[in-house]
Amino acid sequence: MTDTISVLQLLRLKGRTTVAALSESLGIHEESCANRIRPLIEKGQAIETNGRLRATPEGRERLTQLLAEERADLDTSEVETLYREFDSHNDELKSLMTRWQLKSEDTPNDHSDANYDAAIIDDLTALHQQFTPLLARIVTVIPRLGHYPGRFDRAISRIGYGDHSWFAKPLADSYHTVWFELHEDLIGAAGRTRADEAAAGRAL
Repeated sequence: MTDTISVLQLLRLKGRTTVAALSESLGIHEESCANRIRPLIEKGQAIETNGRLRATPEGRERLTQLLAEERADLDTSEVETLYREFDSHNDELKSLMTRWQLKSEDTPNDHSDANYDAAIIDDLTALHQQFTPLLARIVTVIPRLGHYPGRFDRAISRIGYGDHSWFAKPLADSYHTVWFELHEDLIGAAGRTRADEAAAGRAL
């Protein structure tokens, strides 16, 4: 069941993706990933068009059922505690994202100032180090989320080697993308909705 939830959830979050991208996110070989996807396609829960995969309405419905079953088995008080702790880190990442995109309220960051960007990367690295122990606790409570530590580590490593696009690169496993997807998983595990979190100012 865990493999099915993981694949369907990533298909939901990514919209349209490839076997290669899914395998990287899950931290498994492409062949293993394809073997997990094949039964979903056969059941009509996923579809592949021109090399791109997406969840079908039936797949989304099945995912909703599976997530509800998973949530029923979780320690809800512990999940709520973890979510509140995550929220403080989320505020910090939102601030870093704003600084990465804007140098001031009306001045976009064109990334021509290496020192300005380096200071933000230093702060992101510090956040990553502070967040890692909480992430380990999250995975202990919700084992299905075990693919996240490796994804965060790969993104921060690429950033550290000088490819700063992995901070907020869209349609890839950038730090921001992985954070957004983890946030979505935690919102669901806590029995909340993205709309509720956006209204409360907690959405990234």
